[in-house]
Amino acid sequence: MAKITSLIRKLEGSYGHPAADSATISFQTGHAFHWNYRERTLTYNPAHPHAEQYLFHELAHALLAHKSYSSSVQLLEMERDAWQEALQLAHEYGTTIDEDIAQESLDSYRDWLHQRSLCPRCAATGVESTSFHYACLACGHSWRSNEARNCALRRVSKNK
Repeated sequence: MAKITSLIRKLEGSYGHPAADSATISFQTGHAFHWNYRERTLTYNPAHPHAEQYLFHELAHALLAHKSYSSSVQLLEMERDAWQEALQLAHEYGTTIDEDIAQESLDSYRDWLHQRSLCPRCAATGVESTSFHYACLACGHSWRSNEARNCALRRVSKNK
């Protein structure tokens, strides 16, 4: 835990004050890793076994100015970009990101994306036509889903 505390102090020195190209980033402990762009707060869990790696990932979201997404695919792209940036950040701070951890994280989003796209009528894969709205290529059924990143997935049929 001392290692993460030392890293946080370094990051606060770099990003915890207004700079020419970015605003202040606050760091706070919590149960999960999360970038809150509205409050410009990065929450991290110092007890997590891969805390440094996820910390760099969330910092990458902040530095890439990730705010919101308009499609599930865009979210996956943002996650991929954040892991790529995290690799560079870790290198700058003299450490590395385990590529397996990054890929496992991305796989969780890929799985999430796939589950959202399954038609509740015939279980074929549908496409996202607009944010949270899907249409089945096999049976023509349409549905919407909730965000479901941190809660149970819900798919609600639009046509019966």
